[in-house]
Amino acid sequence: MTKDDLLIIDALQYVNWNRELFEQAREGGVDAIHVTIAYWENFAEVEANIAQWDRHFEECGDLVMPVRQAEDIDAARAAGKTGIILGFQNCSPVEDDLHNVERLHAMGVRIMQLSYNNQSLLATGCYEDDDAGITRFGREAIKEMNRVGMLIDMSHSAEKSTLQAIEYSQRPIAITHANPSSFHEALRNKSDTVLRALAESGGMLGVSLYPFHLRGGSDCKREDFCQMVYDAANLMGVERVGIGSDLCQNWGYETLEWMRSGKWTFRPDYGEGSAANADWPRQPDWFRDSRDFMNIAEGLRETGFSDEEVRKVMGLNWLEFFRDAFAPASSVGA
Repeated sequence: MTKDDLLIIDALQYVNWNRELFEQAREGGVDAIHVTIAYWENFAEVEANIAQWDRHFEECGDLVMPVRQAEDIDAARAAGKTGIILGFQNCSPVEDDLHNVERLHAMGVRIMQLSYNNQSLLATGCYEDDDAGITRFGREAIKEMNRVGMLIDMSHSAEKSTLQAIEYSQRPIAITHANPSSFHEALRNKSDTVLRALAESGGMLGVSLYPFHLRGGSDCKREDFCQMVYDAANLMGVERVGIGSDLCQNWGYETLEWMRSGKWTFRPDYGEGSAANADWPRQPDWFRDSRDFMNIAEGLRETGFSDEEVRKVMGLNWLEFFRDAFAPASSVGA
């Protein structure tokens, strides 16, 4: 099996993009990437981030193109480009105005987390002591996201909030980048209860390669990671599992602190309560960057996945999921 045999979709990266990194994605055969363009930004600030992506599409149009519907991923693959899906890891750009969901969707945003570690106006984050669940505003935002075709992501949300999002949403949701907590106990990883509910509702899990969420951290072995994927597929069904690497590249420490601490605290927030996490973690040697996706595919085959199952996990599952997720509600099932 070669990368030409696979459609590769990564459901989450946070990268300080430049031409060299776009070239790495192409070298790795990555057909689509969900890119983070907001953590704590307000509406005006995220407009500037979208404008920067417009410049990327103009200046590197031979390498990347925007994705607004799943068919754009097909077009990107046919053109030898990487399709870029714009998404938020927090709901802060919506501010307190429900109209902004549709406005941001019109600007190209297709995925939004309802909370990022902390309590938001919509839901509780996974680092809070108490999980109040989905708020009244959150229920309305879910309805509006369902209507316009903006995918609900609960990767950084707490358990009750995640289960309620699955219950309240009329369309399947996603956890784009997290692992089973049975594999590695971390606040961001998900219980079997959540994973079963996600699968039963038709949702998707993107397994993560961020070292703080791996057994063994940066020294996690490929065979252990792929066994985790195999176990998740047995729990949820192989059609419900994809990749969401959470790859972070080309950032300094100050960006790590922006990601964690944002505007809500004056002191460094190290995540998981440990100063040992006071820097970007080293990636596992077998997945350093976007050029190493074939290492995952090969590991999945060695673990016992069939060739067709490998194709599903590496990208086909996300593609089929996005066909409905990005369509306006009026066209789903039409």
